[in-house]
Amino acid sequence: MLEIIKKYEAQLRWALYALGAALLLLFLADQLAGKKAARILQTLLSGILVGGVYGLVALGIVVINKASGVFNFAHGWMMVVGGMIFWSFFSVSEISLLGAALLATATMLLAMSTASFSRLRQRRTQLLVLGGSLLLTALMTAGGSDWRWLHALSGAFAGAMLTGLAVERFAIRPLIGQPLFTAVLMTLAIAEVLHGVTQIAWGTVELNLPIFVNPATGSRFQPIRLEGLRELLDGLVIVRVELVIAFVLALVAFSGFIIFFRYTSVGLAMRATAEDQQLAQAVGLRVRVILAISWAAAAFLASIAGVLQGGAVGLSLNISLVALRVFPAVLLGGLESISGAFIGGILIGIVEQFGTLINSSQQVGTNLAPYLVLMLVLVLKPEGLFGEKRIERV
Repeated sequence: MLEIIKKYEAQLRWALYALGAALLLLFLADQLAGKKAARILQTLLSGILVGGVYGLVALGIVVINKASGVFNFAHGWMMVVGGMIFWSFFSVSEISLLGAALLATATMLLAMSTASFSRLRQRRTQLLVLGGSLLLTALMTAGGSDWRWLHALSGAFAGAMLTGLAVERFAIRPLIGQPLFTAVLMTLAIAEVLHGVTQIAWGTVELNLPIFVNPATGSRFQPIRLEGLRELLDGLVIVRVELVIAFVLALVAFSGFIIFFRYTSVGLAMRATAEDQQLAQAVGLRVRVILAISWAAAAFLASIAGVLQGGAVGLSLNISLVALRVFPAVLLGGLESISGAFIGGILIGIVEQFGTLINSSQQVGTNLAPYLVLMLVLVLKPEGLFGEKRIERV
C-alpha cells in the first residue's frame, strides 16, 4: 500500500487539491445562492477598484525585495508618512518658506551624496544641491492656495525621496554583509520609528483629505448608479467615484514605473542589480547608488498609495494596516514579479470584498480571507503565480 502511495504521490496530491477546490466552489456557490446579481456585481467591481491600490502597494514591496532581497515591513508606515506630508502641504494656504527650504535642502543633500558624502566637497555637486534646493523650494511655496496641488505634489515627492534615501543610508546600508534576517528586523524597527514620528507630528485623529471632489460643487462626487442594469440584475449597482479615480491613478502610476523600469538606463541598472549584485558591481554598476534609488522609488510609490487610500477612505494611522493585507497579494503574484504584484493586488481586493459579502463582517473580509489565501499560496505554490522557482543544489 505504501509503495502504491509513494508511486502515485504526485497524482494523489493533485487529486486532493482538485477535491479541495471543488469543495470550496460548492461552499461559495451555496453562500452566494441567496444574493442578488446586482450585489455580486457591485462586490466584484469594488474588489477590482480597491485591488488597484493594493497592487500599487505591492509593487513598492516587490521593488525592495527584487533589489536587496529584503521584505520591507515598514512600507505601510511609509504610506502614512507620504500621505501626511501631502496633507500638510495640501491643507494650508501659506507654506513656510523656511520649512520648505529645509526639506528641499535635506533631500538634495542625501540625493547628491548617495555614493559617498565626500562628493559634497565637489564644486559641481554643491551647485547641483543649491540649484535643486531652490527649484524644489519654489515649487513648494510659489503662489497661493490656488497652487496647493503643486505644493502638495512637490512636498510629497521631496518627503518620499528624503524618507527612502534616509532609511537606506542610515539603517539598511550599515547592515551590508550581515545576515538577511538582520535587515528584515531593521525594517520592523523602522516601522515603529515612523509610527512614533507620525503620532508626534500629526496625532492619531483621522484627517480629511479632500482630493476626490467635484470642482463645480466642492463636495464629493455622487456615486455612479448603473440604472440601465437594474432590471437585468434585479437591483441597483452603485460604484463610488473615488474608488474609480484612485484605481485609474494607481494604474497610471504602475504603468509609469513599468516604463521607467524597462526603458531607462537607471531602470536597466536596477534590473541588473536585482538579478545579481556582485555581478552588477563587477561590470561597473554602483550597486549602493542603485539600492538607494530603489528605496527612494519604493517610498515614492508608497506615498502615492497613501495619498490615494487617504483620499478614498480617510487619512489615518490605520492606513499602515493596508500593507499587512497586501503581503498575501505580494506572495500570490510572486515576490519577484512586478506585473504579478498588480494582479495579486486585484485578486486580494476581490477576495476581501467577497469575504465581507459572504459573512457580512468587515473583519472577515479584511483580517481573515486574505490570510487564508496566503496559507493556500504557501502550501500549493510558494513562488506565487508569476514568481521564479529557485532550486538550491547542495
